[in-house]
Amino acid sequence: MMTGILRFFAVMIFAAGLAACGSDSDSASESAAGPEYTLTLSMAELMAHVLEPVADSLWRSAGWIDDEIEGYYELYPTTDEGWHQAEERAALIVEIGNTLMLPGRAVDNDSWATYSKAMSTVGLNMMQAAEQQNEEEFFQTGAQLYSVCTACHQSYSPDIAGRFAPSSLSQ
Repeated sequence: MMTGILRFFAVMIFAAGLAACGSDSDSASESAAGPEYTLTLSMAELMAHVLEPVADSLWRSAGWIDDEIEGYYELYPTTDEGWHQAEERAALIVEIGNTLMLPGRAVDNDSWATYSKAMSTVGLNMMQAAEQQNEEEFFQTGAQLYSVCTACHQSYSPDIAGRFAPSSLSQ
Protein backbone atom coordinates (compact mmCIF):
# COMPACT_ATOMS: atom_id res chain seq x y z
CA MET A 1 0.00 0.00 0.00
CA MET A 2 2.77 2.41 0.99
CA THR A 3 4.66 1.63 -2.21
CA GLY A 4 1.56 2.43 -4.29
CA ILE A 5 1.17 5.82 -2.61
CA LEU A 6 4.87 6.61 -3.05
CA ARG A 7 4.69 5.58 -6.69
CA PHE A 8 1.59 7.79 -7.15
CA PHE A 9 3.36 10.83 -5.64
CA ALA A 10 6.50 10.12 -7.66
CA VAL A 11 4.45 10.06 -10.86
CA MET A 12 2.60 13.26 -9.84
CA ILE A 13 5.85 15.09 -9.06
CA PHE A 14 7.38 13.89 -12.34
CA ALA A 15 4.27 15.02 -14.28
CA ALA A 16 4.25 18.38 -12.53
CA GLY A 17 7.93 18.79 -13.36
CA LEU A 18 7.30 18.03 -17.04
CA ALA A 19 4.38 20.44 -17.16
CA ALA A 20 6.43 23.17 -15.53
CA CYS A 21 9.33 22.59 -17.91
CA GLY A 22 7.04 22.66 -20.92
CA SER A 23 5.38 25.88 -19.80
CA ASP A 24 8.69 27.57 -19.11
CA SER A 25 10.18 26.65 -22.45
CA ASP A 26 7.01 27.67 -24.31
CA SER A 27 6.91 30.98 -22.44
CA ALA A 28 10.61 31.56 -22.94
CA SER A 29 10.45 30.95 -26.69
CA GLU A 30 7.30 33.06 -27.02
CA SER A 31 8.86 35.88 -25.01
CA ALA A 32 12.04 35.81 -27.07
CA ALA A 33 10.24 35.83 -30.41
CA GLY A 34 7.25 37.91 -29.31
CA PRO A 35 3.73 37.33 -30.53
CA GLU A 36 3.01 37.40 -34.24
CA TYR A 37 0.66 40.07 -35.56
CA THR A 38 -1.36 39.80 -38.72
CA LEU A 39 -1.32 43.29 -40.18
CA THR A 40 -3.64 42.78 -43.11
CA LEU A 41 -4.65 46.38 -43.73
CA SER A 42 -2.26 48.95 -45.12
CA MET A 43 -1.93 52.17 -43.14
CA ALA A 44 -4.18 53.96 -45.65
CA GLU A 45 -6.82 51.21 -45.31
CA LEU A 46 -6.60 51.25 -41.51
CA MET A 47 -7.13 55.00 -41.50
CA ALA A 48 -9.94 54.95 -44.08
CA HIS A 49 -11.85 51.89 -42.85
CA VAL A 50 -11.24 51.98 -39.11
CA LEU A 51 -10.04 55.29 -37.69
CA GLU A 52 -11.87 57.79 -39.88
CA PRO A 53 -15.36 56.29 -39.47
CA VAL A 54 -14.96 56.11 -35.69
CA ALA A 55 -13.58 59.63 -35.40
CA ASP A 56 -16.24 61.01 -37.77
CA SER A 57 -19.03 59.42 -35.73
CA LEU A 58 -17.64 61.04 -32.58
CA TRP A 59 -17.33 64.44 -34.24
CA ARG A 60 -20.93 64.13 -35.50
CA SER A 61 -22.00 63.58 -31.88
CA ALA A 62 -20.64 66.81 -30.44
CA GLY A 63 -21.34 70.47 -30.90
CA TRP A 64 -24.15 72.25 -32.62
CA ILE A 65 -25.21 73.56 -36.01
CA ASP A 66 -26.86 76.84 -36.86
CA ASP A 67 -28.29 76.21 -40.31
CA GLU A 68 -30.17 78.85 -42.33
CA ILE A 69 -32.83 76.33 -43.31
CA GLU A 70 -33.09 73.96 -40.32
CA GLY A 71 -32.08 76.48 -37.68
CA TYR A 72 -30.04 75.81 -34.56
CA TYR A 73 -29.72 72.26 -33.23
CA GLU A 74 -27.31 70.32 -31.07
CA LEU A 75 -25.49 67.16 -32.11
CA TYR A 76 -24.98 65.68 -28.64
CA PRO A 77 -26.60 62.35 -27.80
CA THR A 78 -30.02 62.79 -26.24
CA THR A 79 -30.42 59.35 -24.64
CA ASP A 80 -28.42 57.17 -22.28
CA GLU A 81 -28.01 54.69 -25.16
CA GLY A 82 -26.65 57.44 -27.41
CA TRP A 83 -24.08 58.41 -24.78
CA HIS A 84 -23.19 54.76 -24.30
CA GLN A 85 -22.55 54.42 -28.04
CA ALA A 86 -20.32 57.51 -27.91
CA GLU A 87 -18.41 55.96 -25.01
CA GLU A 88 -17.94 52.75 -27.02
CA ARG A 89 -16.60 54.68 -30.01
CA ALA A 90 -14.22 56.59 -27.75
CA ALA A 91 -12.96 53.21 -26.46
CA LEU A 92 -12.21 52.30 -30.08
CA ILE A 93 -10.09 55.46 -30.36
CA VAL A 94 -8.09 54.28 -27.33
CA GLU A 95 -7.40 50.93 -28.94
CA ILE A 96 -6.73 52.34 -32.41
CA GLY A 97 -4.02 54.48 -30.81
CA ASN A 98 -2.55 51.29 -29.34
CA THR A 99 -2.85 49.51 -32.69
CA LEU A 100 -0.83 52.25 -34.36
CA MET A 101 2.07 51.41 -32.04
CA LEU A 102 2.22 47.68 -32.91
CA PRO A 103 5.48 46.34 -34.32
CA GLY A 104 5.18 46.50 -38.09
CA ARG A 105 2.57 49.25 -37.83
CA ALA A 106 4.52 51.99 -36.01
CA VAL A 107 6.38 54.29 -38.38
CA ASP A 108 8.90 55.23 -35.67
CA ASN A 109 9.27 55.38 -31.90
CA ASP A 110 9.49 59.16 -31.86
CA SER A 111 6.67 61.45 -33.01
CA TRP A 112 4.55 58.53 -34.24
CA ALA A 113 4.52 57.02 -30.76
CA THR A 114 3.76 60.44 -29.24
CA TYR A 115 0.75 60.96 -31.54
CA SER A 116 -0.49 57.41 -31.04
CA LYS A 117 -0.27 57.67 -27.25
CA ALA A 118 -1.96 61.08 -27.38
CA MET A 119 -4.80 59.54 -29.39
CA SER A 120 -5.28 56.86 -26.74
CA THR A 121 -5.18 59.45 -23.94
CA VAL A 122 -7.75 61.63 -25.69
CA GLY A 123 -9.90 58.54 -26.25
CA LEU A 124 -9.84 57.79 -22.52
CA ASN A 125 -10.87 61.37 -21.77
CA MET A 126 -13.67 61.13 -24.33
CA MET A 127 -14.88 57.91 -22.73
CA GLN A 128 -15.06 59.64 -19.36
CA ALA A 129 -16.87 62.66 -20.79
CA ALA A 130 -19.41 60.39 -22.53
CA GLU A 131 -19.90 58.30 -19.39
CA GLN A 132 -20.60 61.50 -17.43
CA GLN A 133 -22.69 62.89 -20.31
CA ASN A 134 -20.63 66.06 -20.06
CA GLU A 135 -21.33 67.90 -23.31
CA GLU A 136 -18.66 70.58 -22.93
CA GLU A 137 -15.91 68.10 -22.05
CA PHE A 138 -17.02 65.79 -24.86
CA PHE A 139 -16.81 68.69 -27.30
CA GLN A 140 -13.36 69.72 -26.03
CA THR A 141 -11.98 66.18 -26.27
CA GLY A 142 -13.33 65.97 -29.82
CA ALA A 143 -11.33 69.12 -30.59
CA GLN A 144 -8.26 67.52 -28.99
CA LEU A 145 -8.71 64.42 -31.15
CA TYR A 146 -8.91 66.63 -34.23
CA SER A 147 -5.69 68.39 -33.16
CA VAL A 148 -3.84 65.10 -32.67
CA CYS A 149 -5.01 63.80 -36.04
CA THR A 150 -4.11 67.04 -37.82
CA ALA A 151 -0.65 67.22 -36.23
CA CYS A 152 0.07 63.61 -37.20
CA HIS A 153 -1.13 64.21 -40.77
CA GLN A 154 1.08 67.29 -41.05
CA SER A 155 4.08 65.25 -39.92
CA TYR A 156 3.49 62.01 -41.79
CA SER A 157 1.06 62.68 -44.61
CA PRO A 158 0.95 66.37 -45.47
CA ASP A 159 -0.80 65.64 -48.78
CA ILE A 160 -3.98 64.61 -46.96
CA ALA A 161 -3.81 67.20 -44.16
CA GLY A 162 -5.62 69.74 -46.35
CA ARG A 163 -8.41 67.27 -47.06
CA PHE A 164 -9.69 67.70 -43.51
CA ALA A 165 -9.64 71.50 -43.44
CA PRO A 166 -12.99 73.28 -43.66
CA SER A 167 -13.68 74.29 -47.26
CA SER A 168 -13.57 77.97 -46.31
CA LEU A 169 -9.90 77.54 -45.32
CA SER A 170 -8.79 75.62 -48.40
CA GLN A 171 -9.74 78.31 -50.95
